Amino acid sequence: MMDFNADITSLVLPDGRSINDAIGNEDDVKRVLDQISDAFGFRGFMVLAIPDSGCHSLAAQALLTSWPMEFLRRYDSAGLIEGSPVIQRLRRSTIPFTYDAHLLARRRVDGKGEAAISVFEAAGMPRGLYLPVHDAKGGRAAIAFGGDREVVSSDEMQALNFWAGLLYSRLSEVRTHDRRRPGSLSRREIECLRWAAAGKTTVEMARIMALSEYTVNHYLNRATRKLDSVNRVQTVAKAMRAGLIN
Repeated sequence: MMDFNADITSLVLPDGRSINDAIGNEDDVKRVLDQISDAFGFRGFMVLAIPDSGCHSLAAQALLTSWPMEFLRRYDSAGLIEGSPVIQRLRRSTIPFTYDAHLLARRRVDGKGEAAISVFEAAGMPRGLYLPVHDAKGGRAAIAFGGDREVVSSDEMQALNFWAGLLYSRLSEVRTHDRRRPGSLSRREIECLRWAAAGKTTVEMARIMALSEYTVNHYLNRATRKLDSVNRVQTVAKAMRAGLIN
């Protein structure tokens, strides 16, 4: 049985690089996933909460991702999640599988096959794989890697499945810990809240802080969760009352 609580600092990536720092927060998880994605020749990754049948937005289910924000916008704008063979498979199976946008397009029954191909091709991610994962409480998700490299081998699939289980387990632990420590905002979270309090939009904050829109939203959403708020306005108000921003 795999020990997900083992010290990962001694583990080595396929290209020989080692992970030098322990994973203590979500940024560390993202950093390691970026390393793994790069080491295996993918363009990016996404940690995806399994959407229920009433969900209409892929972006809303992305817990962590390096996939382009424009990809998420185009995917949701085209309404691709409802008829997605991938989402349907993730809902009923826990077995890892590869994807090919062109092959999947033939399996869509909603007539949106060409739109799906266009979205994935434009992002440079026509092929990849999905790795179903779960946490200690049985919560289900998936970690996806996408790019234009050749189909992964069985050995690569096994290695990626190991990393996915290990990192999602750690991510779940970190998120649970954050919820128990509602006042512990990171420097980046506080910085984003300060700009939000100043009336800056997500686009403006991304430009000012030299970050992607997704990353800014990620920090803001994490701050909202930590402060147990229902929206961004309430998060800013709570942070000001707590003296976290002024």
